[in-house]
This record gives sequence, structure tokens and C-alpha cells, in this order.
Amino acid sequence: MVKVNGRIVTEQGVKVDPERDIVEFRGKRLQAVQQSVTVMLHKPAGYVTTSHDQFGRPDVCQLVQIPGIRLYPVGSLDYQTTGLLLLTNDGDLAYRLTHPGHGVPKVYHALVLGEIDSKALHKMETGVVLKDGYKTAKAKARLLSRAGSNSRIEITIYEGKNHQVRQMAKAVGHPVLRLARVKEGNLELGDLEEGKYRILTPAEVKMLKSLK
Repeated sequence: MVKVNGRIVTEQGVKVDPERDIVEFRGKRLQAVQQSVTVMLHKPAGYVTTSHDQFGRPDVCQLVQIPGIRLYPVGSLDYQTTGLLLLTNDGDLAYRLTHPGHGVPKVYHALVLGEIDSKALHKMETGVVLKDGYKTAKAKARLLSRAGSNSRIEITIYEGKNHQVRQMAKAVGHPVLRLARVKEGNLELGDLEEGKYRILTPAEVKMLKSLK
């Protein structure tokens, strides 16, 4: 009644890899059922959020090792950007957080070049035209502090264009020097150490799924 990779199993204790081996029972292929797991990672700089990189750079999945569980990044943070990154095997959650129609807020803290003024911040809030001609949706932007001749700002966006915050800051004449995501939805990075992760609670996952 049981076959592994087309061969009938006649003894107990045969080990299989659910990701590679084909297991059949009475002619029907069985699918491994994974428990849903979502983690929040404090992504360091120097990691990509793709599973394979043509340049051989390390990827964020190497930082999250949970036996028997394979996770995928939800959205992305570019190579040098740090901060809050979710990884999950819950397809419904990933869809809800990345679909543009849901407009999940993402909050970033950025160190930008120069002394940014209220006019530039207002432009970022009302929408700027990026290099590909796309005009960004309304956002929130505010000055946090001055850092010598540079500025620390907070910006909240509701969409997910590639390198969007960097492009927005550059478009108003204040290129990003450092960038970190500190909040997504109601989930905050808090004091989670860089390079570390924690598994979200069922209540936190439910909260993320309720975002509209």
C-alpha cells in the first residue's frame, strides 16, 4: 500500500525527506503538512532577501534555522538596509502583507544627507516622481533630529516599490546614508538584536492578518 519514489516499502523504519521523496499510499501521493510559522528578524546589512543570489552573497534564510520548517521572506529589504523583516510559510499572511490593495504601513528611520527642510518632507508626503516615472502615493514624513550636517527622519509608506524610500529621499535632494525598517503594521522591531529573530505569537499573526 505504501511506495517511496515508486518502490514498495516492505519494512519499517524507512526514512524519507518530505521535500525530495515521493510518498504514495494506495496510489495517492501524500503531501507533508507544515505548521504555520512566522518570525520577525532584525535583518543586518550585507544580506539579501532572495533565496539565491548570483553573486553568492549571504541570504536572510541562513539567519533563521528552525528544524523541519522552510520559511520565505515577506517582501524585501535591500542589501544595505537593516531592520524588521518577516519570514513565513503562511501563504495567506504573505499575500495580505504584500498585496498593494491592503496598504500595510511600513515605518522607516533614515539618516539622510544634508539638512532636510519642511518643504522636502512635504514633497515626500504628497508624492514624488521616481526615476521610472512612477509617482509615489501619499506617505508620512517627519524630522527626528539633526546629526551634524545631516538629518534623521522617519517615513511611513503604504506601498512597496523597490528601493522606494531611498528613491524618494534622493528625489528631494537628500540621499539616504543609512536606512532601517522599524515597524510593519502594528508590529514593532523593539529591542530585538541585529541578526536575531523571534517567532510571532498567534495573536500577533492574527493582528497582521486583520490589517486592511
